[in-house]
Amino acid sequence: MNDPVILALDYARKAAQAGEVPVGAVVIKDGQIIGVGENQKEHSHDPTSHAEIVAIRQAAAHLGDWRLDGCVLACTLEPCPMCAGAILQSRIAEVIFGAKDLRWGAAGTIVDLLTEKQFNHQCKVTYQPNSECESILKQFFKERRG
Repeated sequence: MNDPVILALDYARKAAQAGEVPVGAVVIKDGQIIGVGENQKEHSHDPTSHAEIVAIRQAAAHLGDWRLDGCVLACTLEPCPMCAGAILQSRIAEVIFGAKDLRWGAAGTIVDLLTEKQFNHQCKVTYQPNSECESILKQFFKERRG
């Protein structure tokens, strides 16, 4: 299996081409991709259509279960609080991300919801710095703000 953050970058690029904030995510179980997602907020007019949520929904449908025990979620950007909540609710085992989110980061940058001991589930968090994850976002906002 290739680097999962690199796999998620394909979906971030797809989001950028659609005019969405370029964030991508993949859910992997036993070495197989079972869910993919890219940001779709603008297209769907749905504020919950973050890449992670889209990928989690697809993975749950694939498994026929809301419990994603043993799954890894790889994403290009650190999950926000909403996505962190969905990650915890779905019982994902590990999150790997390639860029920190200085405004919404809920996996250690601003808050760390994913390892909070007061919740009934925690997951392993791996920050795997990836310059392309950062540059695709910077370029998108540079072009947008012109």
